[in-house]
Amino acid sequence: MTTLLTLNAGSSSIKFSLFAAESLREEARGQVESIGGSAVLTLKAAQGKTETQVSAPDHGAAARAILAALMPLLEGRPVIGVGHRVVHGGAERSAPTLVTEAVLAELAALEPLAPLHQPYNLAGIRGAAQAFPDAAQVVCFDTAFHRAKPALQDVHALPQPYRDTLRRFGFHGLSYTHITEELARTAPDLHAGRVVVLHLGNGASACAIHNGQPVTTTMGFSALDGLCMGTRPGQIDPGAILYLIREEGLDAAQLEDLLYRKSGLLGLSGISNDMRALLEDGSAEAELAVDYFCSRIARETGALAAAMGGLDGVVFTGGIGENAPDIRARAMAGLGFLGLDVDGAANAAGAPDIGAGPARILVVPTDEERVIARATAELCRGD
Repeated sequence: MTTLLTLNAGSSSIKFSLFAAESLREEARGQVESIGGSAVLTLKAAQGKTETQVSAPDHGAAARAILAALMPLLEGRPVIGVGHRVVHGGAERSAPTLVTEAVLAELAALEPLAPLHQPYNLAGIRGAAQAFPDAAQVVCFDTAFHRAKPALQDVHALPQPYRDTLRRFGFHGLSYTHITEELARTAPDLHAGRVVVLHLGNGASACAIHNGQPVTTTMGFSALDGLCMGTRPGQIDPGAILYLIREEGLDAAQLEDLLYRKSGLLGLSGISNDMRALLEDGSAEAELAVDYFCSRIARETGALAAAMGGLDGVVFTGGIGENAPDIRARAMAGLGFLGLDVDGAANAAGAPDIGAGPARILVVPTDEERVIARATAELCRGD
């Protein structure tokens, strides 16, 4: 019996899951938070949930702490593969890939395209290679799902040579992969139709999917575009960026900080980037942020439906999408013309099917870790 580990590294955390390699049964999951500070490792397994203070000054130390925490569960079973979520795979990467030094160098060159994610994804890979030297390291890309969308949806209206570089990549692809597979399994009629999937969390995007294939998505060249997010603004007039440079004197580093870390729900409310805190707060500033978040979801849902020539259903997923019935109701409130109507009782109860109109509305938990684990198992077997 062998095992697989999945890692999702952020700037100050690593989420992880442990799977039996043969059956892909999840045996444990958890995370190390506050890397570089007072780090805490949370582990959820059959025996229950534990929280432990650990020494994790960097991602390598965090990976070693994960290995130490999992040792009692491994019981001599080797970890044969470690699968990693990597946000950006560039224009060429459309499938999971075994890590080599050349692959790492290629992915490091993409760091300017995803500065909030890519450096930490790669730090997690390097840390895991130290902690699990005998395991295959596999990278799975959030951009890969969108490589199948029509070529027209890849371009910006710019002259050459900028069009080749400034492409509309799309993100959250591992989540969209899982949702598409779940629809094929549980709702094949809807899978064959025209669906808008709303991945709503601290990062948020929406994707139009027709017959299981991507049509277009709200995130483009970077993870800044489209929907309002926790600390990112979503769609913004490029002229506003020019104004901030020319009139306010912001340089590239200040703009990056503003757009990636200080905008979105946090910037609008001045209170928090956490939707739960905003819903509880109830102040005018919090309501502005929540209303804007929901209005952008409605607007993009309509636009994505237009891109497909109609709509058969909407799927909510992600931390907010799965757990915030008020947001689901508010986001769908003005979309009756698309056949979208929320069943209030089913929505409040957290039912998986909350639609009351001709177009279906589903709530489907995402599982990026399982997508990563399956891809890692396949590469380890040489499939």
